[in-house]
Amino acid sequence: MPSALLALEDGSLFYGESIGVPGQAVGEVVFNTAMTGYQEILTDPSYARQIVTLTYPHIGNTGTNPEDMESDGVYATGLIIRDLPLAYSNFRATESLPEFMRRYKVVGIAGIDTRRLTRLLREKGAQNGCLLAVDKGGKLDKNVALQAARAFPGLKGMDLAKVVSTKKPYSWDEGPWELGKGYARPEQTRFHVVACDYGIKRNILRMLTARGCRVTVVPAQIPAQDVIKLKPDGVFLSNGPGDPEPCDYAIESIRRLVDTGLPVFGICLGHQLLGLASGARTVKMKFGHHGANHPVLELATGRVMITSQNHGFAVDEASLPAYLRVTHRSLFDGSVQGLERTDKPAFCFQGHPEASPGPHDVASLFDRFIKLMEKQVQDSRYKIQESKEANV
Repeated sequence: MPSALLALEDGSLFYGESIGVPGQAVGEVVFNTAMTGYQEILTDPSYARQIVTLTYPHIGNTGTNPEDMESDGVYATGLIIRDLPLAYSNFRATESLPEFMRRYKVVGIAGIDTRRLTRLLREKGAQNGCLLAVDKGGKLDKNVALQAARAFPGLKGMDLAKVVSTKKPYSWDEGPWELGKGYARPEQTRFHVVACDYGIKRNILRMLTARGCRVTVVPAQIPAQDVIKLKPDGVFLSNGPGDPEPCDYAIESIRRLVDTGLPVFGICLGHQLLGLASGARTVKMKFGHHGANHPVLELATGRVMITSQNHGFAVDEASLPAYLRVTHRSLFDGSVQGLERTDKPAFCFQGHPEASPGPHDVASLFDRFIKLMEKQVQDSRYKIQESKEANV
């Protein structure tokens, strides 16, 4: 097998086998505790400029397929795993994980002690790192890898939303996947949702479509007035990579959209951006939340939900203004997981309620968004009726 090396900025070295293409990949090294969904993780734009370590030891068992893509390609900078099975088996699979990675030109490493690496990241925090892979017989230069890892500036202060975002608006009408049917197409729609793309996942769009929404996806840097011209019933703020604070274009646009009274729903980076637009601050976390088994408390009901998470920044609770209320809290570290405006129909959630392949404990937040739009439409009709009656 070809050789590969992972070098961290603290000088730690991990030697293993290459499972992707030869080359060099530099980014922030994080760990993800999910047991399934490696293809969805690799194709999630939120992982841009990150090298993902999967803590579950056996990765690649079920191969890959074209239906489980969360975007049009692989956005994770690199992949680190413990063991790559010799064979894969699933009735939906069309190619192996290494074939998939080579097709998308992804650097990866297998055969390292991911437990040791995970402990290191938990103790020291997310590390900048370099993955170096060579062809069979090639030479690995640890000094080159260490230098590249230490030269990476880190995600703090890095605006990646505009990098991964769509360049032009487009319509989305694909619904959830069903066994034997594939992705459904809705027969009719009730609401028009404008989705601001900061790195949006396709399953988010499917969750909106499944609830009767006609969705228009727009670039991250679209001004608020251009969103309003599209006459939406609600605005969705998507997930995405990088630091939310440099996204001043999005923060200003969201502030104006919230002020109009339009229903607004944010997820992940969208959650952080809504917080910033409402006057709060964000902070870089030590190693972030990445996985599909994170318990979150819903404060209003006391209900505990298992959620999918993927973020390295969080809204600072100490900075919340009086009109921004905490609705959900992480049971791992107490960090803010959900917020709502008490003066406007706007709310957000830090995790991924639409998670594919799961869990789906928090999917009801999409229903809440629908109810806000229903109320908005009813109120608008009432005002129009009042105006007509006043002119009689």
